[in-house]
Order: sequence, then structure tokens, then C-alpha cells
Amino acid sequence: MNKIYDKRYPVTSLLLLITTGVFLAMFLLRGFAYASTQTIYEFGAMNGRTIQYFPSQIWRLVSAIFVHIGLEHFVMNVITLYFIGRQAEDIFGSWNFLFLYLMSGILGNVFVFFFTPNVVAAGASTSLFGIFGAIITLRYAVRNPHIQQLGQSYLVLLVMNLVLSLTPGISLAGHLGGAVGGALCAVIFPVRGERRAYQVGQRLLALIAYVVLALGMIWLAFNRSI
Repeated sequence: MNKIYDKRYPVTSLLLLITTGVFLAMFLLRGFAYASTQTIYEFGAMNGRTIQYFPSQIWRLVSAIFVHIGLEHFVMNVITLYFIGRQAEDIFGSWNFLFLYLMSGILGNVFVFFFTPNVVAAGASTSLFGIFGAIITLRYAVRNPHIQQLGQSYLVLLVMNLVLSLTPGISLAGHLGGAVGGALCAVIFPVRGERRAYQVGQRLLALIAYVVLALGMIWLAFNRSI
């Protein structure tokens, strides 16, 4: 990682800067309590019960993407983002990659909201799993050998990391939701040089599926008994 900001990858660079800025703010404002549950919560981590009680805090579906639980969690995710973010930004283009990253992270946090409402969860891994899911999905639709090989490699990484997600303290729901979001975004957004990989009707159906899944789960989460 020779430099954080790279003009060739403006979105990846911006995401790295925001994520790093949030982590530094947590440390500077909370000192060695930066990794405590209270600090993580105050800086925007996911907690389904909070959103259920206070719907105005729905913004946590986004903010949780940029909050990390301790130094190891932060370092692991920013290194992963640095490498796979650049690859995905090359493939999708900057704007499409930004939407892919945010939409995957949001759906991952919607899964957390729905399946594990009592936990306090945070991290970029919802979005990172979305990148994995997107490239794996593209592997079966494009002719580009680089993307096909990348998709095969990501498939192995995805399976390995999902197995690790069974470990206590790791959000399996968030990772699964992120991967599903990324897979749908791979259909929704065109890829450089492979714009005919999916037809317009398929892209529209994928977009509808994303919206219905996200809003449907949010509605069900809000309307279950507390």
C-alpha cells in the first residue's frame, strides 16, 4: 500500500480515507476505549433493536459500513478494500463500484437487522462480501478471462470466509446479505467491455429484486414484536 489516495481509483481511495478517518476519530475521542461496544454503538454501528425503537436511526444501515471493532478488524478490512476495491473499480467503473459497495453494505446490514436484531455489528465486510459476490456472479456471464479467473479465486475466498463467519462474534447474517447484494448488483450495473452480459430486462428484474428484498425485510423487522 504505497499510498492511500490514488487518482486512478478515486472511489476506493475515498472509501479508504473515510474508513480511516472514522477509526482515527474513534481513537482520538475515546482513547483506549475505542473498541468498546459503547464507542462502536455511538459511532454508528448496527443494532436492530435501536432502529426498531427509533426508526430515525435507519442511517445505521449505512454508517455501520465505516465503523470497525478494534485495530485488527480495521487493518484487515482496509487492506482487503485496498486490493479488491481497486480490482472491482477497474471492472465496474468508479460510479458503479460506489453503488455496488454501498448497496451491498446496506443489504448486509438489513440482514443483520432482520436476523440478529440484538447484536451490535459493524464493519466494511458486508460491502467486501458484496464485491466477492459480484465478481463471482460475473464469472458465469462474461467472456473476459481475467474476470473469470478472478471470480474463481473469489469463490474460494468467499466459501472460506463464510465458514469463518460461523465463529462466535462474526456476523454471518451480514456477510451473507452483503454477498447477496453484490450478486444482484453484478446484474444491475454494466461492466466495462461487457455491457451485454445481461439484458435490460434482467437488470431491471435484479433491481426490483434488490428493492423488494431490502424493503420487505426492513418492513418485517419493524413490524415484529419487540
